[in-house]
Amino acid sequence: MSGAQVPWGRLLVASTGIIGLGYVIMKATTPTEKQFYDALSPDLKRQVDHNRETAKRRAALQEQIERVKTGEADSAPVWAAGRSGRDLSPPPRQYS
Repeated sequence: MSGAQVPWGRLLVASTGIIGLGYVIMKATTPTEKQFYDALSPDLKRQVDHNRETAKRRAALQEQIERVKTGEADSAPVWAAGRSGRDLSPPPRQYS
């Protein structure tokens, strides 16, 4: 056993080939976000849309909070944005 040598070159090429093949298979079989969304049922699409809208609102609120914390002083008051700064549409209904 002390005289046996490991073929490191072949081992490196084989392992790289296996990893590369796995990556190619993954890229070929994984659907894009749009394909995945299009395959959802209407109920799940509504939930995804609701979650996206909620995340967008939370991000806008967080951005506004950060602006207030950092003291970014605009020339106009906060409420001057009026209707253009808010989403006045009612929240979507939850059907049970």
